[in-house]
Amino acid sequence: MYKQLIPCIYLYKGNAVKDFNDKTVLDTNPVSLAKFYCDNNADELIVYDLSEGDAEHDEALDIIKAICTEIEIPVIGAGNVHRMEDIKKLLYAGCKKAALNYSKEGNIEITAEVSKKFGKDKIVACITEPGEITENEVLIEAYVEELILVKEKGIKEAIAISKFPMIVSVPEVSLDKILELLSRDNICGISGYAINENAKELLAVKSLCQANGIPVNTFEAKIRWDEFKLNSDGHVTVVVQDYKTDEVLMVAYMNEEAYNMTIKTGKMTYYSRSRDELWIKGDTSGHYQYVKSLTADCDKDTILAKVSQIGAACHTGSYSCFFNEIMAKEYEETNPIKVFEQVYEVIQDRKVHPKEGSYTNYLFDKGLDKILKKLGEEATEIVIAAKNPNANEVKYEISDFLYHMMVLMAEKNITWEEITSELARR
Repeated sequence: MYKQLIPCIYLYKGNAVKDFNDKTVLDTNPVSLAKFYCDNNADELIVYDLSEGDAEHDEALDIIKAICTEIEIPVIGAGNVHRMEDIKKLLYAGCKKAALNYSKEGNIEITAEVSKKFGKDKIVACITEPGEITENEVLIEAYVEELILVKEKGIKEAIAISKFPMIVSVPEVSLDKILELLSRDNICGISGYAINENAKELLAVKSLCQANGIPVNTFEAKIRWDEFKLNSDGHVTVVVQDYKTDEVLMVAYMNEEAYNMTIKTGKMTYYSRSRDELWIKGDTSGHYQYVKSLTADCDKDTILAKVSQIGAACHTGSYSCFFNEIMAKEYEETNPIKVFEQVYEVIQDRKVHPKEGSYTNYLFDKGLDKILKKLGEEATEIVIAAKNPNANEVKYEISDFLYHMMVLMAEKNITWEEITSELARR
């Protein structure tokens, strides 16, 4: 639906380097670079693994996993694919799609196998020469979601012959050239040096695309400012929540300029009543808030903003501004993910601070095989309980299973956020 602007990272020896042929180090922290691209309105990210040898490849996979965990845009993993297992590793690391290198015959041969296993929507093909498209047209149509043309040479020929959606890598080119390429029906995105070098200007490029009738993914307000009911100062109250946890972070105010700037940039922008000026949250502290959604209440006098919060929301250093307890009544937490997190935190604490007589510490002391044995036993207990008419028994057995599963998670250092992120991707 949208034409995409897609930076790429070339991973080599743990660093982000310039490109396939130039190993000049651009950034020693590829995860930070990926976050920079994400925060500057990139639509996707391609990560090319240029590692040599198994040890470097494993390190690259760890970096790719960290990138997928940290950023909120889809990642395409490419490079070092030799068999189905390599595709699985990229997808299990968190990549939305994995790429086959069609300049390698072995990659072409496993196309059908990996597509049937993981789904066509997970597979892309990297093309170096236009002829690779025509030679494998039937295979691509049946098993590949889209193509990545990794060399700028041959773009014209590839456009002319390909009926498949393509991401094209281009060198430093004019904006007119980018607009010309994106206007082509079979070009779904632009990547390469032209995007990497202009990452800070992606929002401006998208605005230019819109002005030229090219559909791009930007924020667009469904409610005009004049539709809001303003307070006596001409402002609208904004309640800000963490988009993942729904934790309330802060309350602030917007005037018309702040509202329009938020829509335009995707960064939460407020009106500071004390300073009588526009205030882009994070410009001073670096603790930006990236918009996930804006929703008006029934009276249209308050906005609920769900954001990706960088650092702390509060000027005191607290993650949320709401930490001064006035009164509290004991209650049982019933929010499922919060309950899971609380139990998991107790299990993790037992692992770090053993407690005499603790069953959890008994499991950790006995080791992985004991944990797995108990997990298997509890799974069997669920099956047995499910055959009985009393549903309560199933409830108890599932609770036992989930506890032992969380012990395994703690043993393997897997968090609930990783689990929920994987489920959300699926």
